[in-house]
Amino acid sequence: MKDGGDWLRLNTLCAGGHASAARAWPLKRWALQMPIETTVGFVLFVMAFFVSAMTAKGHETSLVGIYQGSELTATADHLGQGGYELSDGTLVSFDKWYHSNWTDMRFEMLTQLSDDFGILWGASTGQRAEKVRIEPSVKLGFILQKRPTASTTLSLTVSSILGGNLTERPCTADYGAISGEQSVNCRLAASQLRPADTLKYMINLEPSRLKIDLRFTGEF
Repeated sequence: MKDGGDWLRLNTLCAGGHASAARAWPLKRWALQMPIETTVGFVLFVMAFFVSAMTAKGHETSLVGIYQGSELTATADHLGQGGYELSDGTLVSFDKWYHSNWTDMRFEMLTQLSDDFGILWGASTGQRAEKVRIEPSVKLGFILQKRPTASTTLSLTVSSILGGNLTERPCTADYGAISGEQSVNCRLAASQLRPADTLKYMINLEPSRLKIDLRFTGEF
């Protein structure tokens, strides 16, 4: 465990050399991201082909809504709050590492195949900052409705999301001749935890994968 002076010296290195943090990301990380983005792109291509075919057959496709922001974007924004002070009195704000100039935006469409059944589909753009990322996502589902009576409607909506994970990236800090360069949680670089222990508190979240909505409405 480093003493207080070594930790403060570490803080200065983190603030002054955070641009080198990309070295903390091994190639396998990109290998994981590429299949996700490729899969999302492939699904979007298949969806576009499907919608074109359905439109050609006279099925109507309509916009359900356009939304910006989610629980994950709120989490990403929260990570940028706060900071710490270096040994020379310089304040280091987390905002420069976690602030994104773009907020994740998504759209949802409905392709109606019959009076009682429709395909729900959509996608999101994702968002990226230096130390946190929300992946693009694809949404697929269906809406089924029945009319038990002339004045009542029973509807079931089921949807699932592919992609859209939130992941946090570490900083790289130089601990001198003894420990050398190590990955450390940027937000906990000024704590008394060992660098390896701070990585346990890196954020890695998934959106709600499955949503089921059952509704019964009536006219009186």
